[in-house]
Amino acid sequence: MTDLVSYGPDSRDGRVYDMPEGLQLAIDVALATDRPLLLSGDPGSGKSSLAPFYARDTGMRYYEHVVTSRTQATDLLWTFDSVRRLADAQAHRGMLNDGDYIEPGVLWWSLAPESAHTRGGLLKPRHRHDPLDRFYRQHLTKGAVVLIDEIDKADPDVPNSLLVPLGSQEFTVAETGTPVRREAAVGTPLIIITTNGERELPQAFLRRCVTFTLPHPTRESLMRIAELHLREEGAALDPPTLNLAGALADELMKVRTDKGVRRERLPSTAEYLDALRACRTLNLSPVHPQWPLIRSLTLTKSPQREP
Repeated sequence: MTDLVSYGPDSRDGRVYDMPEGLQLAIDVALATDRPLLLSGDPGSGKSSLAPFYARDTGMRYYEHVVTSRTQATDLLWTFDSVRRLADAQAHRGMLNDGDYIEPGVLWWSLAPESAHTRGGLLKPRHRHDPLDRFYRQHLTKGAVVLIDEIDKADPDVPNSLLVPLGSQEFTVAETGTPVRREAAVGTPLIIITTNGERELPQAFLRRCVTFTLPHPTRESLMRIAELHLREEGAALDPPTLNLAGALADELMKVRTDKGVRRERLPSTAEYLDALRACRTLNLSPVHPQWPLIRSLTLTKSPQREP
């Protein structure tokens, strides 16, 4: 297996995660009931990071689909390139195989990888890794984790259209009539769906999910998360570094509780880690003369006014 290494501040390689109290039980309940786990919480609270962490920690395959306003429910199941098929038909390229124009989505790969390899039996078996599996594990690895990120950005019809595929774990490819059912060999998938609460989700969809809300950050949780990331980055957990992490945690909590400042969104763990990286790289601290600017750039995100 090739080990996935991601770069950037929001890497999704699953190496670091601080599991809040109750979340492991929520995962266990989702697996026991075969229901999706719907995660809510503040933006930047770590909703999207749970799925790759759990997949890496348990050795499961990992798939993700980031939802946009243009996402259709079928995009999570399959896509059919009708434009390319029409062009090939007009070019008189002989007998066309509809399987060549089907691309299985994340739910198809997670539920039935053998079927996805053969496009439901329309193609000969392809001995290769799943193209959507970010951790490059063999497709017969027992179990998979699927992240459906920011479901509330989609049209309200999308969650409703997913009720049957998520509930029965089977669907039919409309263009070919190919039935897809969960394969017994792959085990129970963990489907994690995140929402930022930007749009109310249908009640029928909520009833079919196990729901968990990530807690607001505390000074203690921020320090734990900082230490996890510092260790992963190979930084020394010496007194100056820990004092800086603590001072920044105090600053974030101060900003979150400052009722005198009106803002649309409270700073989160992600902003805290940005402030920590900036201060360590630039050798700054909250007592530095430039700290107010660093604070506004990373924590408060308040626009700078001309003097």
